Amino acid sequence: MHKSLLLIFLLLISLIGYSQDNITVKFFGFSFHPDGDVNADNMPTKIDRNGVVVVNLGMSFGYETFVYKDKLSLKAITAFYSDCGGLFSGLVHVGFRGVILDHKRFSINGGLGPTFIYRRSWYSKFDDYVNSGFYNGNETDFWQYKFLWYGGELEFNYRLNSALDFSTTFVPGYPKLLELSFGIRYRFEKKYHKI
Repeated sequence: MHKSLLLIFLLLISLIGYSQDNITVKFFGFSFHPDGDVNADNMPTKIDRNGVVVVNLGMSFGYETFVYKDKLSLKAITAFYSDCGGLFSGLVHVGFRGVILDHKRFSINGGLGPTFIYRRSWYSKFDDYVNSGFYNGNETDFWQYKFLWYGGELEFNYRLNSALDFSTTFVPGYPKLLELSFGIRYRFEKKYHKI
């Protein structure tokens, strides 16, 4: 786990050498569990009985810089939010993004990269918690966590003016979890860098 955190930290530090192309601030959002969840009874903000749709409260902050024209970028994201059980959670993500579609008023971007997810241990709050095996951590740990090499997102941006976009992020973690968040993206003057 320490090596994974070190790798993410080094990738974040490498972004500082580039000029900033845009920042995002997004509000969580909704979580979708397509098949429901065995721990649905422990989800205070679920919309349905089986925990298929759950409201999550929190924010994410993103920093993106283009490294090849306006087509390829590096993006770092950190988020702090209340998970489906109402406990403190967060994530750190660094990855490459590619522009899938760019139109006058909107764009669609997709990306992939390593992601570290953590949450306050559900063992500590829920006596009937059933561990699905997704998170690492046991009954005596304060945190549960997961490192994914392949975390990513699809982002839809609608241009409001020359510098500001309405931005929606979809995280396709099927079959376990799909997430949706909404916010704004502020675009700085374009500056290109060679890889």
